[in-house]
Amino acid sequence: MAIDRDFLGGIYRDLYGSDKDLPAGFHQPKSGSTGTDESSLSDLTGNPEGKTDQENPAGPDDNQNGIGIERSSEGQTVQTAAEPVDQEEVQAKEEDPEQELQDLIGLDAIKHDVLELADFAKVQKLRKEQGLKNAPISMHLVFTGNPGTGKTTVARILARLYKKIGVLSKGQLVEVDRSGLVAGYVGQTAIKTQEQIQKALGGVLFIDEAYALANDDAGGSYGQEAIDTLLKAMEDHRDELVVIVAGYTKPMETFIESNPGLKSRFNKYIDFPDYTTDQLMEIFDRNCQKYDYRVDPDIRQQIRQLIVIRQLKRPENFANAREVRNLFEEIITNQARRLAAMERPTGEDMMTITLDDLAENLTESFTPETPAPADPLGERTLN
Repeated sequence: MAIDRDFLGGIYRDLYGSDKDLPAGFHQPKSGSTGTDESSLSDLTGNPEGKTDQENPAGPDDNQNGIGIERSSEGQTVQTAAEPVDQEEVQAKEEDPEQELQDLIGLDAIKHDVLELADFAKVQKLRKEQGLKNAPISMHLVFTGNPGTGKTTVARILARLYKKIGVLSKGQLVEVDRSGLVAGYVGQTAIKTQEQIQKALGGVLFIDEAYALANDDAGGSYGQEAIDTLLKAMEDHRDELVVIVAGYTKPMETFIESNPGLKSRFNKYIDFPDYTTDQLMEIFDRNCQKYDYRVDPDIRQQIRQLIVIRQLKRPENFANAREVRNLFEEIITNQARRLAAMERPTGEDMMTITLDDLAENLTESFTPETPAPADPLGERTLN
């Protein structure tokens, strides 16, 4: 294919501002020409209409290589890095929420409940479109269970699932706790709570450890003010807002039962059980696959034993998947310290987790109440 040296020479001058170092064989452009026409510049910048920056007030266009083209004050064309893109966030938006739900480890009963809720909501919407009456069934939910059992993840998927079937207009998840709703001054809590409600309209408001709203130890009524504001919004925006309250099982049951308004609106409970040891190991394996780490079978057995130890040590507040993620981060941090001492670590070195990377974790001692497990390979849930 013939090379248009006039065109390439024009690009060279645009980039470097002069002909001083123009390579041999590149011709000078004709008088009055920069060596590029509008269509050529459009191909280079990703601007299909060949518009200048003045005609594109939003700034330089970004092409698929993440490079923007703009002109400096001296008239030179310079390349600028495009805004970074969160690929995980883009993937989450593109992924089908129902498939994402099915891909979660364990949680079989919860998957069934969530899809049942979505089917019911979809049919209610269709009935409304046909002019049929709908039974006044609340869409708000109570998620109960220990930390790290997937409550926030499932809430986010449910929000997107409701958007997909047209029940919610936006499908975003707004996550808050007591500190995000309650202010320290009289009259300010209602304003603060209302701000979060406005952010959540068209999606789901997820309140973690919601029972803390009822704990006004200082004698004030700030938490109750947040609850009252929330209940009114749930009534006023019944077609625009789904509220999910979450926390430990017993405190959440007490919280809901303590207030008639809460009890009438939150009548659907979904309980999130602790993960089994096998499921926790699968979560660890997925982290390794996601971030390009490899664990040999004998090392994997040691990691499994570490997980069992932590389950036995903290039976009441074991953080499940969160605990496994913390263990994964501790191990790869140990690996990084080991590799930093090497002169030229290879790609294989950087992928492999060795026994040395577990050394600090393996020194975790047992108390008399938590003897070493006799069956670290057993399939069971430790509560």
